[in-house]
Amino acid sequence: MKEYRRFIKFLKPHSGLLVLAIVFMAVSSLFDWVSLVMIIPVTDKVLNNGKIIFPFALPGGLTNLISSVNAVPQKNLLEILIVFIPILFLLKGLFNFFYSFYMSRIGQLCVRDIRNRLYERIQDLSLEYFTKKRSGELISRITNDVKLVENALSYGTTDLVYQSFLVILFAFTIFFIYWKLALTSLFLIPLIGFPIVKVGRILRKISKNTQEKMADINSLLVETISGTRIVKAFCMEHYEVDKFKRQNQAHYKLSMRAIKRTIVLSPATEFIGILVGVFVLAWAGNDVISGRLSFGVFGLYLGSFFSLLRPLKKLSQVNSINQQALAANTRIYEVLDAPITVKEASHPLELKRITGKIEFKDVFFSYLEAGVLKGISFTVNPGEVVAIVGASGAGKSTVLDLLARFYDPQKGSISIDATKIKDASLKSLRGQIGLVTQDTVLFNDTVKANISYGNTDEAALPMIEAAAQKANAHDFILKLPQGYDTFIGERGLRLSGGERQRLCIARALFKDPPILLLDEATSQLDSESERIVQDALNAAMRGRTVLLVAHRLSTVRNASRIIVLDKGEIAQTGTHQELLSSDGLYRRLCQMQHCLEN
Repeated sequence: MKEYRRFIKFLKPHSGLLVLAIVFMAVSSLFDWVSLVMIIPVTDKVLNNGKIIFPFALPGGLTNLISSVNAVPQKNLLEILIVFIPILFLLKGLFNFFYSFYMSRIGQLCVRDIRNRLYERIQDLSLEYFTKKRSGELISRITNDVKLVENALSYGTTDLVYQSFLVILFAFTIFFIYWKLALTSLFLIPLIGFPIVKVGRILRKISKNTQEKMADINSLLVETISGTRIVKAFCMEHYEVDKFKRQNQAHYKLSMRAIKRTIVLSPATEFIGILVGVFVLAWAGNDVISGRLSFGVFGLYLGSFFSLLRPLKKLSQVNSINQQALAANTRIYEVLDAPITVKEASHPLELKRITGKIEFKDVFFSYLEAGVLKGISFTVNPGEVVAIVGASGAGKSTVLDLLARFYDPQKGSISIDATKIKDASLKSLRGQIGLVTQDTVLFNDTVKANISYGNTDEAALPMIEAAAQKANAHDFILKLPQGYDTFIGERGLRLSGGERQRLCIARALFKDPPILLLDEATSQLDSESERIVQDALNAAMRGRTVLLVAHRLSTVRNASRIIVLDKGEIAQTGTHQELLSSDGLYRRLCQMQHCLEN
């Protein structure tokens, strides 16, 4: 019940539209009922020229109405009905259109809201969350799961309300005409309700597994499409196709299990209804033959009874839709309820233009219960270029991630200009830090938009060009088909590796940050591209506080200071020459990379 309440909460912002749609549904269902009631005058008076006869005494108002109808000549009543029935169905169709339109609109609004909330939450979540979740799985939550919720909120809610109105009207009709006979319909509730509940529970479990399998398919698609170059390089196309087919087959099997159980409900409920209908026919048929009941009234009773089966069947399908939606709803709320591990203070400080003094004090950090940093402490002065080196897994990149508050340490503190970064707003902190990584993350947009990324105002082209010139990117940009207005493709794949890296440097410089973080910025480049990019980095570092992580030790010789990490601890610190002169880890790393020469 709690899950269903959370599910219904998505409708709350649109309660006004929902009430309006329900009103239209109520009127439309009333027209449905009236159109069935037309059986009585058409059958008894127009076609048989008889009288409308009920098996009991009617209330005074209805008695007068029936007497008036019985008194109308056959031909005159036909003329009235010829005019009335088209108007009735025209109004019914009009109200049907309005409630269908408004319920579809509510469904689309809910989809919009849920996707907005999911995407907003994903943007707010800390980096730690994304190391545990696959991209395809998150995409599946926003696409496939939300679609299932839309089906329930739009079509499911429509049928739930509309068919419930019909059940009330038709149930009232059969009880009004023949209450003793109508009591037999009570047997439908347990007979139909049990399979609906039983199958619904099974469907919810199957649906959750189906959605998880769809997430696996999405993840596989993201991995293989983004890694298509490696797939082709290793001739693994057939292997990936077979893997996809296995995932797709598993999804197909789960889907068919759900479909089979959904479909079986309809004929099962219909068969139970027919059995009761035959019993009704045997009972009331004798009253028609004996003249205690007119054929038209019996036709209304039988029509109402069988019409009652249709909404009951629909409601069984609604339960199936809702169970699938509840499974999707659980997965959606797993994202919406995911904890944000990096939070701002309740009243965060807005950092003014910082000078760039950085201090790590007894910082401990663990990831997945594995210790990464173990009590490291160091200070970086404004304008100083400090390199961080060490073997893979020593914690070099983690130092940069902690400074940008992508993660928070479990113990210790990090300060900039004597202000603890936990006390500062994330925007004022990260707005003054430039980041260039070995992964050249660019967007399928123009060169201009990529360089000015992060600036919500319309950035002036001269400022963009200035950043590009400092990054040694201006000349190659001008050679592109539309210059700064050229779209560079997904992840910038229309550019070379060196060109992409220079755009990333230009993007970092456009912010004019006091602090620059460089994480293996030239590790994936060839010698020529590395030289050009290194020149750009040297220009970018002037006048800034720089933390530089490098695997190639030849790129850190000119650093003001080098910090050597070993298994999460600071093993050595000093300049390139000082560290070479001592027999320590740095000298051994240099020997392995053949960079001992001065």
